[in-house]
Amino acid sequence: MGPVTAGVLQLLALTGALALVHIPFGTYMARVYSSDKHLRVEKWIHKGIGADPDTEMAWPAYLRAVLAFSAVGVLFLYLLQRLQGVLPGSLGFSSVGPAQSFNTAVSFVTNTNWQSYYGEQTMGHVVQTAGLAVQNFVSAAVGMAVAVALVRGFTGSRTGRLGNFWSDLVRGTLRILVPVAALAAVVLVACGAMQNFSGIHEVGQFMGGSQQWNGGAVASQEAIKELGTNGGGYFNANSAHPFENPTPFTNLFEIFLILLIPFALTRTFGVMAGSTRQGYALLATMAAIWLGFTALMMWTEFAHHGPALQAAGAAMEGKEVRFGVGGSSIFAVATTLTSTGAVDSFHSSFTGLGGGIAMLGMMLGEIAPGGTGSGLYGMLIMAVIAVFIAGLMVGRTPEYLGKKIGAREMKLAACYILVTPALVLVFTAASMALPTPGHSMLNPGAHGFSEVLYAFTSAANNNGSAFAGLNANTDWFNTTTGLAMLLGRFLPMVFVLALAGSLAGQRPVPVTAGTLRTEKPLFAGLLVGAILIITGLTYFPALALGPLAEGLA
Repeated sequence: MGPVTAGVLQLLALTGALALVHIPFGTYMARVYSSDKHLRVEKWIHKGIGADPDTEMAWPAYLRAVLAFSAVGVLFLYLLQRLQGVLPGSLGFSSVGPAQSFNTAVSFVTNTNWQSYYGEQTMGHVVQTAGLAVQNFVSAAVGMAVAVALVRGFTGSRTGRLGNFWSDLVRGTLRILVPVAALAAVVLVACGAMQNFSGIHEVGQFMGGSQQWNGGAVASQEAIKELGTNGGGYFNANSAHPFENPTPFTNLFEIFLILLIPFALTRTFGVMAGSTRQGYALLATMAAIWLGFTALMMWTEFAHHGPALQAAGAAMEGKEVRFGVGGSSIFAVATTLTSTGAVDSFHSSFTGLGGGIAMLGMMLGEIAPGGTGSGLYGMLIMAVIAVFIAGLMVGRTPEYLGKKIGAREMKLAACYILVTPALVLVFTAASMALPTPGHSMLNPGAHGFSEVLYAFTSAANNNGSAFAGLNANTDWFNTTTGLAMLLGRFLPMVFVLALAGSLAGQRPVPVTAGTLRTEKPLFAGLLVGAILIITGLTYFPALALGPLAEGLA
């Protein structure tokens, strides 16, 4: 079997698996967030934190709860790293420095999981499990809660209420993320992923020196890292490391975990909105972009122009031979079109155009299918913009799911789509203009610029992957990427929840002959076009200086 055929078969198997679980899992999540009953353990948690899960929140209260919970998470994780030297299970590692502790705390709380350190040489068992792994669960649950709040905004009628954040957070964690991650961890352990709390072992002599490996609860962290679209690896090589991702099967299984919740949330949206066809329209939009990007990535990496690439049979630099170009291309697209950031190959070693495709996937806003929750609310924002464009074309007040899209709603949607590009382009420009940040670039020219552009694109979009040639463990990059992650996560949430509150306060308007049918293929096509055009107009100049210049050289 040729490598191209193997790659296509993997893509078909992945698509089939996602299709099989889409309806039951998406419907189950809708029931979780729509139920008025609380499990006993949930009642204990609510009592412990002093929250009333039955109190309906307006959007300012919901936002305050999101920000307060996240702020406490940043502080706790920062202190845990600063105190690592005196904690048990530290494996002899010293406390993490202030700048890196801030960057890492922000990174994991914002669901970015950007890592400017070697995991196996920096973090002990307590920080990994009680700090990073816990945030892998709750940061994903926060994104899902905000998405569900926006859905309630579309379905509510003159209430102004979006549900209860604490109830949504606890349910998303205990009823969805924990059981699925536990099952996934068992599968990974059975397939060879490591799971223990052992210390550091010397495993042999290599090139006149010894090589050492430390153990860890790798499989359990790997499961939620992919399921929650987090991405932070136990080891520096991330999902290219055989302890995290041993076989081609686990590679495909991890891609399945990455895409599971974001795609299934479109079904959740359709069920909660009372029209599964609306969910299928969003699903079709996401799937079309994902499949298109995957096909383009495989084409660029299999094209292998030049004698070295032809001798290897493909662009194999930076890729694991056990995964090949096909598996690596599918993983790269999945991880950059979501907010995952995990890698099973090094994106900096992809062809110039291949690296550009990975970068463009993040620049779309990671909405095809996007992160856990963030993909759905990002796609719904784009749907609002698409119906506004359609309304301008026909001279009619735009509506979506029976809610009018007026000036206030469009201002909030416009602010949402402008925040991230502003962060990316401003921080990239500053890094290229100042003398010191340029010293972190390993490569000159277009590829060096791509390293910096990729870093801030990844940080502001809460992705976490990187072009590995950039030394980001400096005061400049730790601080600026930390700010990009914070602002890129929570400013959009402000606009999403404000939009949800505005929509929830409206009375639904009846469907008429002039209403745009947003469940039809025509609207899905309009939505794809709006996404690509808006992104292209925003980022094309920067892409032309980086990956396009390199790919066409």
